[in-house]
Amino acid sequence: MGIASFVKKQFIDVLQWTEDGDDVLAWRFPTADLEIQQGARLIVRDTQMALFVDQGKVADLFGPGTHPIHTRNLPVLTDLRHWNKQFESPFKSEVYFFSVRQRLGQTWGTANALTIRDREFGAVRIRAFGVYGFRVGDPRVMFRELSGTRDSYGLGDLEGQLRNTLVSALTDHLGGSLVPFLDMAANQEALARAVLGKAQPAFQALGLSLVSFQIQNISLPEELQERLDERIGMGIVGDLPRYTQFQTARSIPTAAANAGGAAGAGVGVGAGIAMGQAMGQAMQRPAAPAAAAPVGTVCPRCSTRLDRPSKFCPECGNALA
Repeated sequence: MGIASFVKKQFIDVLQWTEDGDDVLAWRFPTADLEIQQGARLIVRDTQMALFVDQGKVADLFGPGTHPIHTRNLPVLTDLRHWNKQFESPFKSEVYFFSVRQRLGQTWGTANALTIRDREFGAVRIRAFGVYGFRVGDPRVMFRELSGTRDSYGLGDLEGQLRNTLVSALTDHLGGSLVPFLDMAANQEALARAVLGKAQPAFQALGLSLVSFQIQNISLPEELQERLDERIGMGIVGDLPRYTQFQTARSIPTAAANAGGAAGAGVGVGAGIAMGQAMGQAMQRPAAPAAAAPVGTVCPRCSTRLDRPSKFCPECGNALA
């Protein structure tokens, strides 16, 4: 092995990460069997942060820019190693890069319907889904709580946890909310803001920041939606005579087509109009009073003969009409 190969293998003079996808949140620079040379360059891009970790202990954090590696800009690592401020020898350390740009369009949803109390319906089960966005907020906390010493840590490693956190915050808010189900659609924006506020501390505890939360749909399970549709339909019907006339009018084209030709259409129209008028008048006409029993009628209960028209027997009160 030549001297050039030996030096290249043993010392690192440039540390950087070129992201090649959207799924990786944290990536460890490969430093196995290598040492970082004093004066090496650390290149951190605008959407990244870099964290030095010494023997599992979080040390110095760097933001975007090109940073020369010296003891003077590694104060935490220098203290951990008990270095003299002029120490200039190569050293071993783990360097983790974090992608801090926003991850938008992440989906969430209720795997099972949520049971909540409703002022109008009592207990009701609802489903909801939408999208959210987040970013790495504090790489130090994320390293301790999530990524650790893994070679890489991606979206797939925590998206299930984040969805559960959001659904839990939604459930908690709806449990104490006074907004009835029928008004939720008109209050989705306010509801989303409230859930974002409730879920934010849980994200921060993982070193993340919840930057957006949207509710795209709130609905009932299919069987409950059918019951609601029936209730809405009854409310729309309202005036039953007018609804009957409307339904009759809708049946006229079908009746005309079945009767055949233009004459059939005329017959169908006439029959439909007559039917609608008859049904409307029948439903609006008051019921005729019952007729009185004539003079001479004998009560079947007490055999009393009436001397004047009456609906009831004057002796026993038996109904005669």
